[in-house]
Amino acid sequence: MKRTLIHHAIIVNEGKKFAGSVVIEGEQIAEVIAGDARPAQACDKEIDAKGCYLIPGVIDDHVHFRDPGLTHKADMSTETAAAAAGGVTSFMDMPNCNPQTTTLEALNAKFADAAHKCIVNYSFYFGATNNNADQLAQLDKTHVCGVKLFMGASTGNMLVDRMESLRKIFSEAGMLIATHCEDQNIIRQNTEYYYKEKYGEDLDITYHPLIRSEEACYHSSALAVQLAKETNARLHILHISTARELELFEDKPIAEKRITAEACVSHLFFCDEDYKTLGARIKCNPSIKTAHDRDALRQALTTNRIDVIGTDHAPHLLREKEGGALKAVSGMPTLQFSLVSIFELVHQGVLTVEQLVQKMCHAPAELYQIAGRGYIRPGYKADLVLVNPESEWTVTPECILSKCAWSPMEGQCFHAQVEKTFVNGTVVYENGKVNTAHRGQALTFDR
Repeated sequence: MKRTLIHHAIIVNEGKKFAGSVVIEGEQIAEVIAGDARPAQACDKEIDAKGCYLIPGVIDDHVHFRDPGLTHKADMSTETAAAAAGGVTSFMDMPNCNPQTTTLEALNAKFADAAHKCIVNYSFYFGATNNNADQLAQLDKTHVCGVKLFMGASTGNMLVDRMESLRKIFSEAGMLIATHCEDQNIIRQNTEYYYKEKYGEDLDITYHPLIRSEEACYHSSALAVQLAKETNARLHILHISTARELELFEDKPIAEKRITAEACVSHLFFCDEDYKTLGARIKCNPSIKTAHDRDALRQALTTNRIDVIGTDHAPHLLREKEGGALKAVSGMPTLQFSLVSIFELVHQGVLTVEQLVQKMCHAPAELYQIAGRGYIRPGYKADLVLVNPESEWTVTPECILSKCAWSPMEGQCFHAQVEKTFVNGTVVYENGKVNTAHRGQALTFDR
């Protein structure tokens, strides 16, 4: 079996940073060596990682790859190429595609399709509706990452707004429930106030965070927390966007709590001042809010109040992003540049590199109970990323691999760069090129 030695690296793992080497044998990590010691057995290939961090592959718990049915925007092939280039080795994809992943048939079809298309590792959420709670008991908990619940804001029939349905889902899911929390009634009232009473139909994009307001987020998140406490459900609230919501979460390790929170790159990187230059390119739901909110989220990353960093990667064509607060579609592509975006916070002294690895690699693995991934440990799958923390570069349209062919990060100067990405022991990205022939594996869960 082929053995590869990655040496002279700065290994970042489990709260520590140390000089050392890692041996890959087949799909797995065979040895983790501190210092200059040589491996126990000879290696077929050596990679000199001098000057680079070696970290576990990023696990993104929140993407929308638009596949099936919306593949003019993105698909599993293109977006997993973007993932590989960005150091993301595993992803969990949302159910609001076409057909929606709200039946066992649609879920199984998605897994079958992924096996043929995905360059990196994958899993899929089952989408809860007002009418499908009876299917939750049939889900394979070792195969499905979680149940996605839109509480107050979605499209089509995926909005779950009946209290009896919510209670049934929280009581019977039997696995992690990931929620999008925005109160639809508050959003509707805000829309009517600004649209009908004040400013007319062509509302400027700057009104988006006023319509999808702090109150709409907090009211819905508070209800989710209440239901989780009443039913003892395992709740994970996605894309927290306000400082106020932080009070709903405990500053404790994941192992000590059943209610956790995710922050997304978009809300950590941008604030409402950026609407002036980026316009609807940064329109997303929940909305990007104030600099105060952004800074509070960043601060919470240094604690256990926010557990995970995801992306909510949601590609649209640029023509679909035209218009203001009511007309432009919501969502943006961030996957390819998520790791380097958070490395920018390390560069600025907001986070340590150990904290970055905890929130983007370790925590998703622990929270979702992913088997054999998320850490640099012997016996674990060799999902690894080499990152040069001292490589200054600027995002150009030419380097974008997402099918939508644009990014809100265009023109952004970063100070870290992904050099190599390994998935199950195979190099899937190096020298600016993706190994498109590689196929990832379905994630499994120890539940």
